[in-house]
Amino acid sequence: MDNTSNQDQAIELLQQLGLKEYEAKSFVALARRKSGTAKDIGETSEVPQTRVYDAIRVLESKGLVETQHSNPRMFRAVSIDEAVNTLRTEYVERAESLRDALSGLEPTDDESVTEATHEVWAISGDQGITSRTQQLIEGATDEVILVIGHESIFTDQLAELLNGANDRGLNVMVGTVDEELQSDIQAKLPGVSVFLSELDWVSRSPLPGDDTEISRLLLTDREAILVSSFTEARRDEREHEQGVFGRGFDNGLVTIVRRLMATGLLVENDPKKGEA
Repeated sequence: MDNTSNQDQAIELLQQLGLKEYEAKSFVALARRKSGTAKDIGETSEVPQTRVYDAIRVLESKGLVETQHSNPRMFRAVSIDEAVNTLRTEYVERAESLRDALSGLEPTDDESVTEATHEVWAISGDQGITSRTQQLIEGATDEVILVIGHESIFTDQLAELLNGANDRGLNVMVGTVDEELQSDIQAKLPGVSVFLSELDWVSRSPLPGDDTEISRLLLTDREAILVSSFTEARRDEREHEQGVFGRGFDNGLVTIVRRLMATGLLVENDPKKGEA
């Protein structure tokens, strides 16, 4: 990635973290030099000099920029690590405030209505699917069964979640359809049962013209299921990952997947196998 690409990405990410365009451009301009005047910042960032001062005031209030009251005034960005930590803290605080605000909303429907166990919901994009995966694994109380269809799914974060579930005493089983991937995963999950799944259709469809790959198949406590997939042509575009989620022991989707897993010898020699 060249300097221009890095700069554009940094500006975009800063805006996603809450800075306005001129604030993000001004901070990036300062991060590229030891210090600078408003004129220096304007020339580097292409922010009008009259707007640089407004941007700097905001950056100062957020603890991202320091000022030397000389003539002319000099500004410098805090270190990269300090800036990232400051923005991370603010992001977390905003997220917690959002949680409180949303939790305080009055429901508009009947709270006495119980969740229907036959319902299936769609989830799109890697972030949403990853978040639901984390929620299911952290909420599991007895068992986690995960089949990984593509190596990109197995991240350090997922490894940490699975090791954490195993440390909590849960029965954790991870299946793959590739021996090399099985070996890599086992090295990162030393206390977890990692096996070679017989569900070959996870990574390759038996149907002609079907290039869809199942990226993950997660079953927790035998009553919640998450299945995600993407097409082979777009496997590197994780924002296009699609998923379906269902909950309830008698949910049709959960029942089908639970029995497919048993058929695929995923739970061979498991005393609960007969409960499917």
